[in-house]
Amino acid sequence: MPHDFDADVITAVLHHMNGDHTDDNLLIARAFAEPSDETIDGSVMTGFDGEAGVWEISRGGTMSELRVPWPGGPITERPQVRREVVALYDAACARLGVEPRPHA
Repeated sequence: MPHDFDADVITAVLHHMNGDHTDDNLLIARAFAEPSDETIDGSVMTGFDGEAGVWEISRGGTMSELRVPWPGGPITERPQVRREVVALYDAACARLGVEPRPHA
C-alpha cells in the first residue's frame, strides 16, 4: 500500500507545481502519457502518494488521468517528493530531447 502524505504537504506541493512549474507539468505529461505526443495541450498536477505523481491531462479538451511512478521507487518523506519530481522532469527532458534547466 503506498504511503499517503498529509493533506498540508499535498496542498503545498500542488500549489508550487501548478503555480511555478506549469511548463514542467506539460513536459512530464508529454513524455510519459501513452501515446506520447504533442497533442497534449494541458497538464495539472492533482495529487501524489508514495508510489507516483498524478496529473490531469488534456488532449483537445478530452481529459484523462496520468499516473507516473517515481523514478527512484517508493517514498515516504516530504523532501523525497521534490527529489522525485526533479527526477521526473529530468527524465522527461531526456525522453523528449529537451535541454533541462539547472536545478537550484
